[in-house]
Amino acid sequence: MVLLLCLHAVLPQPPTITHQSPKDYIIDPRENIVIHCEAKGKPHPSFSWTRNGMHFDMDKDPKVLMKPHSGTLVMDISGGERAEAYEGVYQCSAHNELGTAVSSSIVLRQSRSPLWSKERISPIIAQKGQSLILHCRPPAGLPPPIIFWMDNNFQRLPQSRRVSQALNGDLYFSNVQLEDSRSNYICYARFPHTQTIQQKQPISVRVLDMDSLNDTMADYFNDTDLFSDKPVDERAPVFMVPSESVSSKMVLRGEILEMECIADGLPTPAISWVKRNSEIPSGRASFLSFDKTLRITDVSEADAGEYRCIANNRHGSVHHTIRVTVNAAPYWISAPRNLVLAPKEMGIITCRAAGHPKPSIHWLMNGLPIENTPKDPSRSVEGDTLIFSEVQTGSSAVYQCNASNQYGYLLSNAFVSVLAEPPRVLTPPNIVYQVIMNKPMLLECVTFGSPVPTITWFKDSRSSMLEGNAYVFHENGTLEIDMSQPSNSGKYTCVARNNLGISENHVYLEVKEPTRILRPPEYREVQRNRDVVFECKAKHDPSLVPTMTWLKDDGELPDDERFRVDSDSLTITDVTESDAGTYTCIMNTTLDQDSASAQLTVVEAPPTPAVIYEQPGAPTDLELTDPGARSIQLTWTPGEEHNSPIKKFLIQYEDALHQSGVWHNLTEVPGTKTTAHLKLSPYVHYSFRVLALNDVGFSHPSMPSHQYRTSPAAPDENPTEVKGHGTEHNNLVITWKPLMPLQANGPGLQYKVMWRQQGIEKDWTSVSVANVSKFVVSGTPTFVPYEVMVQALNDYGLGPKPGAVIGYSGEDFPSAAPGDVRVLVLNSTLAEVRWSPVSPESVRGRLQGYKVQLSSHHIFSPNKTSGKLPDLLPYSVYSLRVTAFNGRGEGPSSVPQRFETPEGVPGVPSFFKVSALDLDSLTLEWGPPHERNGRLTGYTFKYQIDSKNDLGLLEELDLPSNQSSFTLHNLPHSTRYKFYISARTQRGVGPTLTEEAVTVLDRAPPVTPAFGNVSSSMSEDGALISWEYWGPEKHLYVEYIIDNSDEDWHKEKVNGSQFHVLKGLKKGLAYKVRVVAQGHDDQAVHHSEELLVKVSAMVSPQVDIATQGWFIGLMSAIALLILILLIICFIKRNKGGKYPVKEKEDAHGDPEIQPMKEDDITFGEYSDEDRKPLKGSRTPSSGTVKRDGSDDSLVDYGDSGDTQFNEDGSFIGQYSGRSDRDVTHDSSEPPSPVNAMNSFV
Repeated sequence: MVLLLCLHAVLPQPPTITHQSPKDYIIDPRENIVIHCEAKGKPHPSFSWTRNGMHFDMDKDPKVLMKPHSGTLVMDISGGERAEAYEGVYQCSAHNELGTAVSSSIVLRQSRSPLWSKERISPIIAQKGQSLILHCRPPAGLPPPIIFWMDNNFQRLPQSRRVSQALNGDLYFSNVQLEDSRSNYICYARFPHTQTIQQKQPISVRVLDMDSLNDTMADYFNDTDLFSDKPVDERAPVFMVPSESVSSKMVLRGEILEMECIADGLPTPAISWVKRNSEIPSGRASFLSFDKTLRITDVSEADAGEYRCIANNRHGSVHHTIRVTVNAAPYWISAPRNLVLAPKEMGIITCRAAGHPKPSIHWLMNGLPIENTPKDPSRSVEGDTLIFSEVQTGSSAVYQCNASNQYGYLLSNAFVSVLAEPPRVLTPPNIVYQVIMNKPMLLECVTFGSPVPTITWFKDSRSSMLEGNAYVFHENGTLEIDMSQPSNSGKYTCVARNNLGISENHVYLEVKEPTRILRPPEYREVQRNRDVVFECKAKHDPSLVPTMTWLKDDGELPDDERFRVDSDSLTITDVTESDAGTYTCIMNTTLDQDSASAQLTVVEAPPTPAVIYEQPGAPTDLELTDPGARSIQLTWTPGEEHNSPIKKFLIQYEDALHQSGVWHNLTEVPGTKTTAHLKLSPYVHYSFRVLALNDVGFSHPSMPSHQYRTSPAAPDENPTEVKGHGTEHNNLVITWKPLMPLQANGPGLQYKVMWRQQGIEKDWTSVSVANVSKFVVSGTPTFVPYEVMVQALNDYGLGPKPGAVIGYSGEDFPSAAPGDVRVLVLNSTLAEVRWSPVSPESVRGRLQGYKVQLSSHHIFSPNKTSGKLPDLLPYSVYSLRVTAFNGRGEGPSSVPQRFETPEGVPGVPSFFKVSALDLDSLTLEWGPPHERNGRLTGYTFKYQIDSKNDLGLLEELDLPSNQSSFTLHNLPHSTRYKFYISARTQRGVGPTLTEEAVTVLDRAPPVTPAFGNVSSSMSEDGALISWEYWGPEKHLYVEYIIDNSDEDWHKEKVNGSQFHVLKGLKKGLAYKVRVVAQGHDDQAVHHSEELLVKVSAMVSPQVDIATQGWFIGLMSAIALLILILLIICFIKRNKGGKYPVKEKEDAHGDPEIQPMKEDDITFGEYSDEDRKPLKGSRTPSSGTVKRDGSDDSLVDYGDSGDTQFNEDGSFIGQYSGRSDRDVTHDSSEPPSPVNAMNSFV
């Protein structure tokens, strides 16, 4: 490849286009425009552009530049330039002294996502069970938008067999039900190129049941003929889409075909699809939208025909027929290729394209129509072929082939370079090729020369040239060896010659032995915590470096030191349950690989010592007896069973003659037998071995038996898959699947190929070939049946007599054109063509149909003699021809028929914009439609006020066709208007283009606060936020965040009210809350002051427990218990006074039993029943709360500097009535007992 590039860098070469932008190029108006055009050539080409067929002068526009050494254009629109100003048809030319190459025409268009036209949609009232259609009618965009239905919460509306969206975006109800009532059916259009979404006004639907109507309405309905004999809400299916019984559809080859059928009915009808006289292609067809839509991808001509959709329910069925025609834009059969000729040499450039209608071929030279170039006697044009003869030096050029029909075009460049160069071999010398035995091999000999050199190959020496069926010689000089054998190893020489010289090159071929796994890993069942070893022994060519890889369950081995990989084994120590799975060993070399797998099962270790089960011992004492020509008796002695009975024996064989070292399974016998009668094939050198199998696995193989050689014989079977077909109009290619080496039965395997023309020839013509799988019979008549047979033979005779198969020789182009072509124009876009069929003799093949050539191709089946031509352009002149075609191609065309289509309605105006606006006036400009479809008679201009809630009165004006702007005067200031423009012809008014604008403010609005009072209150549902707002924006949101948090603000949308409930707030936390007003671009405009909202930690509503019965009872019990304790203490005090010891103790004043003074009571607060803290309250770390001096309380402690937190992160102060202290800080009194209790409930 490097040498080829260097050669091209030295030799002169005409330009070649290497990269260009797509033909239909839609751009994003927000980004700079880049139109690609890259080319190569020697010398390097210069570039130029045309726009709309005129030279495009980039120097006149400072915003347009061309990249250096390239033809790529860049339009800088970052400064506010309109992208639509650069729309048009662009074409790039690359030129050097040898010719000019041109790109395809690049249609540059700006993507568009227009707004939905405002409309007032009345509510829809439907009776339960009736059908309903909600129309979407989205604005036309570029590219077209994607349609979907949602509610105002952006949730997709559920669809089913009963409710579904049609291909045009409308929403269909086969029958409405009460649950279909809703006020927010919204159709959305997503424009994929600009990633914008537009929405239609919501549609309100109300479904009424007969039971819900009053008696008067019920009597009215029952007295009329609105209902049949069936129940009032049930009926047979009727199609809503399509409405007629038969419809037609045209689709282009390679595109997607979508057909839909939607039915009205109750119960909801089921839809099914069938195709007449054929099957619906299962691989490319899918049923969507609950079987209402049939979608076929990658459409081909075979998909044409009649499709039928069937709707049925228990009251009946109905069907609709869709007639599908498949046309095709041009596609290449053989694109033109570059041609290098020597002086005085001849050559051709072909441009073969297919399509329906058949493409017309136009030739250009250096970008100009070839008929407008100087005459050249060495060049002639014959349809799709350029013929060059006796070319002269200096006649190099670039030719363009344009194949077009009404559905598109193809443009391809091909240069003709006239050179005189001696041969050069570009393949590097002395390359060493390596190949595995029995594999094909390609030896390259890439050359260049002018005239084109002839290539010959030699092996080992120049004494004899390679030839014969063992080799295939390709046109590019490559030598192919079909089945590489060791004898093919050696030195090869390729020699390139032309009349200017000779060049040669040497390469080397090494044929290697294949890699084979001789001992694959075997099934293992191992107990947990034991070790297991998988063996994998392989054989490979000694000159290749092998690599052994192990996989577990087709993935890498776990990264665990318990797995140890050796050269021919895998060891897993301390096995666990996760180690169970499939283990695969792969032996790789640089040329091939082989693999084998085995399963590992991990079982629990038995609780007590158990019998050890192992794989059986290898069989021994193999003996061969009773030899025959194709049989022999094998006996053996079984090995040890190892506590698991042998279930069967596997007998394998090795063929030392054809595949030495490779063992194949031959047969299996039950484990109770020790002998087997083996059936053998001729011409094989057999060795046998035996393996035993029990529940644990296979034993090791036995030692091989003595070798037994069977005698050669004639083949027992013939090649399979014999076929005959033609590739040219005068040949028959016979192919077959060759025999394997083991099937040859002897040396000298060949194939006897026999053929004769069916019904004409009695004798068979035959030829014997070897080492090939096809044979070409030349000189055959066109498209006639042949009987074909292939028989195997070797040095010992012929194989069995083969059966004959029928094949056909090649087809030729039809020789006659359809006659009596007539055209009937049905309307401005539809015409019907009729013709007389061609005779069967002129088909010269299998007639596949007729092609009607217009600006695009229309293909009709062979039995058709008429067809409709849809999608014609109104007010246009057409020329039409008809051809017949078969598998080879098309025949001659009929006499052209000219016809004209009448006028139609025009397309949408090309643009519509507001060019100037003032305090009380607006000026609008527009352009004529690109698709006029007739003579423009004028424009219809409408406008109306567009307020927030309603649309004003619609005003309408008729303007002449030559007017392109209009100014409205005396308009109120600061008012939004909506404008409509549409073109018209004599046939009617075309589609409408809309625009919106606002007149200028007469003065700046006063600056006033947008938000008034914002407040909050707590309820069981959450925090209720209310506010006042006087701003202009429609979109309001409530945002909230945890106080002192680094998180982002959470946002909830407000649905048109001035209050909102925040749910899901965490208890015990404080939140910052604000109200935000936003504009259409979703950017924050302004927000209210932030409000602090505290959420209480209470898990249930507050209750005054002082009035609760259980609290009163508890307090009474405590008071009674204290009274009893006081009585007991009084009695004991009186008793203690009688003893002298007590008096001494009183006199000495023992500190351990001194009565505590009131000022020294450490927990004095707890002796007060009204101030006992509730169970579960927290105390300071010192364990005391002093009352005297500081007058502190537990409530005050909650407000101290070292604020303690409870388990959920809230402040203690929040649990102890701190909200009262937030109001005033003068009071230090503790809270009342009731309030303290309430704060801890």
